[in-house]
Amino acid sequence: MALGFKSLSNPVKSNLAASTATPVPPWAVLSLATNAILLFTVVLLLLETPKTSDSEAARLDGNRPATPTTAPTPTPTPQLGPRHTWTYEEWVEQLGKEARAIAANPPPRLGILAGDSISLWFPPQLLPPQLTWLNQGISGEISRGLLERLPLFDEVKAEVIFVMIGINDLLRGIPPAQILENQRLIIRDLLTWHPNSEIVVQSILPHSGPQATWEGRDRLLEIPNEQIKSINRELEAIARNEGVRFLNLYPLFANAEGNLKPELSTDGLHLNDEGYEIWRAALMTYIELEL
Repeated sequence: MALGFKSLSNPVKSNLAASTATPVPPWAVLSLATNAILLFTVVLLLLETPKTSDSEAARLDGNRPATPTTAPTPTPTPQLGPRHTWTYEEWVEQLGKEARAIAANPPPRLGILAGDSISLWFPPQLLPPQLTWLNQGISGEISRGLLERLPLFDEVKAEVIFVMIGINDLLRGIPPAQILENQRLIIRDLLTWHPNSEIVVQSILPHSGPQATWEGRDRLLEIPNEQIKSINRELEAIARNEGVRFLNLYPLFANAEGNLKPELSTDGLHLNDEGYEIWRAALMTYIELEL
């Protein structure tokens, strides 16, 4: 059963109206009920979540402190200065060290974030406290790159693995069909090497459209958010067919025009702390209801 936040409207009402013509199957009723519970719980969590300060400057200029945003591990991080930008190879090496450290000393409950900069910059203090977290995000990552570095954490025993990838593919002009095929291969690889883990594929988030200030704004505007929604629908179908979960975050971040809400973003592409608080609430809801 695919799991996600389908809409901010009332899906139960519309489906009941349609049932006068066609009986609603039991699985559909269960899915709708689960989605309603998830959305209600997210609202409650957001009301209870304390606000934290932004760190917009580091994100807006495209640089990042050298310390990756993962839970503390026995692996020390070199002190390279707040404006040092690691190469891709340096990031891969560092994430491999952290994965090996976690595998050698596994916590009772472990979650993995796998993806690009949106996952990488998830503030550690905002990650759901029920789990210890291993962050395997790299800035600028594409779906093929993530697929090729999945072996970094083959030996890690995780309770749940959350995957979000794809926006950088679109920015590079990679066809949606190739993105979706890479997503399918990522899912199959994770199922093979992590048979006891819950695999959760997350939707690609929208961008802020004309209100974006990201340095690659022109490229961003070439990607309609309707295209992202279409890819997410196909991604949900793939997740369902492969037997993993799908977490549709898109409706939580989109405004009435389908664009990323500016108040949740630093630049129209990346999230600020308020955006991460919404994502945190969605993850906490999922963990409480499904794990």
